[in-house]
Amino acid sequence: MRNLNPDLAATLSPPVMEARQWVEGVSFPPDRPLLNLSQAAPADPPPVALRQALADIVLRDASAHLYGPVLGIPELRARVASDWSRAYGGRIAPDQVAITSGCNQAFTAAIATLAVRGDNVILPAPWYFNHRMWLDMQGIGIRVLETGPDLLPNAEAAAALVDDRTRAIVLVSPNNPGGVEYPAETLSAFRDLARSRGLALIVDETYRDFDSRTAMPGGHSAPHDLFADPDWDDTLIQLYSFSKAYRLTGHRVGAICASPARLAQVEKWLDTVTICPNGLGQRAALWGMENLSDWLAGERAEILARRAAMEQGFASLPQWQVLGCGAYFAYVAHPFALESDAVARRLVRKASLLLLPGTMFGPTRAEGGSGRAEATLRIAYANADLAGIATLFDRLARVTYRGL
Repeated sequence: MRNLNPDLAATLSPPVMEARQWVEGVSFPPDRPLLNLSQAAPADPPPVALRQALADIVLRDASAHLYGPVLGIPELRARVASDWSRAYGGRIAPDQVAITSGCNQAFTAAIATLAVRGDNVILPAPWYFNHRMWLDMQGIGIRVLETGPDLLPNAEAAAALVDDRTRAIVLVSPNNPGGVEYPAETLSAFRDLARSRGLALIVDETYRDFDSRTAMPGGHSAPHDLFADPDWDDTLIQLYSFSKAYRLTGHRVGAICASPARLAQVEKWLDTVTICPNGLGQRAALWGMENLSDWLAGERAEILARRAAMEQGFASLPQWQVLGCGAYFAYVAHPFALESDAVARRLVRKASLLLLPGTMFGPTRAEGGSGRAEATLRIAYANADLAGIATLFDRLARVTYRGL
């Protein structure tokens, strides 16, 4: 193909879409249908009450169908600021909040304000693949921060990676793909490092509502105190997604908290990309924040029950090593003498399981990686109820003892 952007051409294909190709043309036995644990997204639509509210908005609120403010409707920005201030014990003003078309767009908008081709960003491995993809598309380098056996990043190790072209450090907590919840002191150490070196600290909290340590946004035991710093916005950029909390994946609603000066630059970028966030999605997110706190607490309890089932299931399979388990994910080392991409493909045919290989989340040996990517799999267990998780372990036990 002529006149193709070489950075885009070199970027890996969307992993979830690639994995879906593995099931094309495969006939699954009637007694062993496909169990798809590849994508980290709610499988169900929003609750009925929210769908009814959306229907009412469609019919009665003409403004929901028109262009709106580039940075989001004022009511939602104010609600985020108020709830976040209370939950984190800090002060966030409405002009420090912008609404985006999903959390992926929040990340891309933040990077657009920070880095250009030839700059670099520190990314812990394993990483969220869309973060890596966007940086690659933009010609922005990645300084790989290998995490420890517990999948936690270390600020001192990150400090050794900083050079004069480093612009930001990116953290995801609870982590995708690892599931681990970063301790408050870890996040504070990275904030201090970023501030001392003049970098931005991007903290993606897409899965915050399912953190086992806290019932956000109820207000007790916040997962970190970064917002309690009165000067938080000179360093911190926080990202969030309403998709997981209220099952609004198709409506694409996310948020970014940053300084008003940075959001003024974000506004330029967003105006050329989507002009404004989805009007219906924003109103749905606002309605959810106003009315669904008890429902969301129930969703969190269900995810925590699934997490416990995952931990119990792997306790019965000592050949597998759990590196991290939390939020929507388990990140595990498989016991087979094959690389993870081959294992994932064989699990489709041998066990009717669709999982993602670690090679989609970190550097391979050929790319200078430690080898962990070839030895690991991500299981998005939020897509399975407790019966589905029991089925997962029945199938894993069979291939563990019979082989692939």
